[in-house]
Amino acid sequence: MFLFSIFSWIVMFFNGSLYTDAFSFSNSSFQYPVIENKVDFWVTNGNRSIYLQKQNGILTFQSGKSESANIQVDDSHTYQTIDGFGYTLTGGSAQSINKLNSQKRKELLQELFGNNENSIKISYLRISIGASDLNATPFTYNDLPAGQTDVSLCQFSLLPDKDDLIPMLKEIIAINPHIKILATPWSPPTWMKNNNSFIGGSLKPEYYGVYAAYFVKYIQKMKDEGISISAITPQNEPLHPGNNPSMFMSAEQQASFIKEYLGPAFVTANLSTKIIIYDHNCDRPDYPMSILKDPIANAFIDGSAFHLYAGDISALTTVHDAYPNKNLYFTEQYTGTSGTFVGDLKWHMKNVIIGSMRNWSKVALEWNLANDANFGPHTLGGCTTCKGAITINSSDSYERNVSYYIIAHVSKFVPPGSVRIASTQKGNINSIAFKTPAGKKVLILENDGDANEKCTIEFNQKLFSTSLDGGSVATFIWN
Repeated sequence: MFLFSIFSWIVMFFNGSLYTDAFSFSNSSFQYPVIENKVDFWVTNGNRSIYLQKQNGILTFQSGKSESANIQVDDSHTYQTIDGFGYTLTGGSAQSINKLNSQKRKELLQELFGNNENSIKISYLRISIGASDLNATPFTYNDLPAGQTDVSLCQFSLLPDKDDLIPMLKEIIAINPHIKILATPWSPPTWMKNNNSFIGGSLKPEYYGVYAAYFVKYIQKMKDEGISISAITPQNEPLHPGNNPSMFMSAEQQASFIKEYLGPAFVTANLSTKIIIYDHNCDRPDYPMSILKDPIANAFIDGSAFHLYAGDISALTTVHDAYPNKNLYFTEQYTGTSGTFVGDLKWHMKNVIIGSMRNWSKVALEWNLANDANFGPHTLGGCTTCKGAITINSSDSYERNVSYYIIAHVSKFVPPGSVRIASTQKGNINSIAFKTPAGKKVLILENDGDANEKCTIEFNQKLFSTSLDGGSVATFIWN
């Protein structure tokens, strides 16, 4: 019986399961071997039973190579270097978070941007130059009475953002001095537009040079506030002029603006801020490619930015293959009031996180960081159904929504400077893998099906096995 028990124990040990209470030995001095966990893993279930919870189970690699492995991870094949993960900090997000009392606001900002055990370590933010549609009202930094102009930009002022956005950015930078910030305008000052309106219209050609100077002044004034702008895009969603605020900017207009005005203005001002083009949906990869084919504009451009309200995420690879020396960025996707937790978790993990990364993106950003319980503030005509990662319920209460977990499953474990490495996909299991600057391997899996599936992961001819419930996400970390 003793030999049979030992044999049974060995079998279960090599199957990755050890249940020590299943045995009783007459020799009380016998000590069971200590199994060291080699793989940490965190899970969020689509059924909302687990939220970004570290699991206590033992996962350890076993020698061998399995032809039936679901996922094979290979760090000898490397791809793009990662800049970060995060959200758009809209003016409305900052205003909403500032409704928290001092203790709660500090607690939340540390959780979002800190580097401790309970933080999700957001490393990249997008902000608006002037108002977005998730501000209470539209504005720019040079608004004038009808009929007036200010070509010298003497009346330029960051004052509209000095109550909420700028103070919050300073708090965030104090927590994470290395955070990267992308800034995007929804509209230039209305006196520069051919319809004198925040909604739609186009930039008048005679103001191209003035608008380039507006970008330069913005970057310099933000620097004076202690806020470094890592990159800009010339226009949010340039093919969607119906938002409030918004502006239409064709590819030809954007190319002309960059090569003749914005690029040279940045060079003259000795700015290192990157120029990233397009910043709109995946259904029009022709837009950035038509700009990049212009050699003069191309020289000023770092890369292209995308959203996924239309088209397929593979558009990023289409642009990468045409211009492999230019970077790709995924800069916006919202979760809405009509979505479900499991549906949004699956779709966004598959497309925004795994999809964008597998198609060469250096960042993955969800839309607004926070709003109030009524999905505000927003402009008249702005998004009324956008659900923030955080809902601020009162001065001492907030809740985490699905996009919090979408970003947290990667931002918490994949710091800037990490490199995407090869990983296979099989059936309903979607994957993305990284190697961090510290040498850790991070594997993120999403079960796109409805049923629990067993997973065997292979790395360097060693294996471990686990399972993942349908509609769930897991992040695995090992050295």
